[in-house]
Amino acid sequence: MSTPWTLGLTGGIGSGKSAVAQCFTELGVSLIDADHAARWVVEPGRPALAQIAERFGEGVLQADGQLDRAALRDLIFQDPLQRRWLETLLHPLIGQEISRYLASAQSPYAILVSPLLIESGQHHITQRILVIDAPEHLQVQRTMQRDKASAEQVQAILQAQAKRDERLRHAHDVLVNDRDLHWLQGEVERLHHFYLTLRKGQP
Repeated sequence: MSTPWTLGLTGGIGSGKSAVAQCFTELGVSLIDADHAARWVVEPGRPALAQIAERFGEGVLQADGQLDRAALRDLIFQDPLQRRWLETLLHPLIGQEISRYLASAQSPYAILVSPLLIESGQHHITQRILVIDAPEHLQVQRTMQRDKASAEQVQAILQAQAKRDERLRHAHDVLVNDRDLHWLQGEVERLHHFYLTLRKGQP
């Protein structure tokens, strides 16, 4: 069996990446989520968590020793230098987790889901990029419902992510997710059958 090629799946917050990822998983595609890898590398007992606590203080830890993501997010969103320090620490570790998983994938192609696929440079380990796109008002509405966040908080996250044009510039395929789940499943199936015909992500 040939080595699976890697599809990068990305999109802005609230675009519906998770729903699309779930559809691909149901079709039997091996998939790793960079957000999950980012959680694994900061679990208690892992070296990264100790370094984060040393730099930002015990206030970024919960009572059970887990990372308090909200507290850390508040600290780094207002300070680009601190955010860069954190990214420099975590991105290589996350990359190692992702590579390990992709190397063991069992499907003809595997998917790396990452909201920061372009910004983090993770797109370099993929052979093809699928961007999930949605009108901004839908992104804001979905995220406010899902995260119980304010419109201002969602706008701040949108600002920190790659601009939509930048994502679309890197895209090989674009799926505009502005309809219902049944329609979305059909679109994912169509893409899946197309991807099965590709070699190393190319027609």
